[in-house]
Amino acid sequence: MNAGRFILFTAQAALLWLVAAMAQADEHGGGRDALARFSANLNALQASFDQVVLNQEGVVETQGKGRVWLLRPNQFRWSYEGDFPEVIVADGRSVWMHDVVMEQVTVKPQSGMAQDSPLSVLMDISSLDQQFTVRELGKHDGLDLLELVSLSSESEFERVMLGLKEDLIALMVMEDAFGLRTELRFDEVLRNPDLSEEMFQFSPPEGTDVVGEIPGE
Repeated sequence: MNAGRFILFTAQAALLWLVAAMAQADEHGGGRDALARFSANLNALQASFDQVVLNQEGVVETQGKGRVWLLRPNQFRWSYEGDFPEVIVADGRSVWMHDVVMEQVTVKPQSGMAQDSPLSVLMDISSLDQQFTVRELGKHDGLDLLELVSLSSESEFERVMLGLKEDLIALMVMEDAFGLRTELRFDEVLRNPDLSEEMFQFSPPEGTDVVGEIPGE
């Protein structure tokens, strides 16, 4: 999997999580009720994560771990640890992807990223059921499972599964049109932490190569 596409895929995953967390449930029960309780009065979120990407044959292509911070309505910071640290920051206008080892920053318009993805329609929560088939998957391994299947043939994410435990997000699984399966397991989930706006701002470090157009320049 191309590294740049992997990073963008992860950024879009964070957006999906953020928007799903703001979804309101009606009389559906099960996973949707758990999601509604999780999202009630939710303005910010932080968690640690473990991520695995598998190909069509079920072979692990990439693995990662780190921490994520989210702030309504559209800001996030996604930090990978380990030998190949990476940081992804969405400030509401742009998405910044910093490969620390390569000393390279890629910047993309956040609105452009959303337009290339079915995630843009999720920004209007009232249209969730018009854009996705939403299905309860019951309980498994202590998780309330909820499935979202895109109704668009052009969607990058063909299927998304959310797992909640004790009314907190614990699992997100995404399957794309290329047969790639991304599994994210969350731990140390904290609702409404005190997050500063500075956390969601990014300036390329001195000497770093920048790919893309920096806003205002």
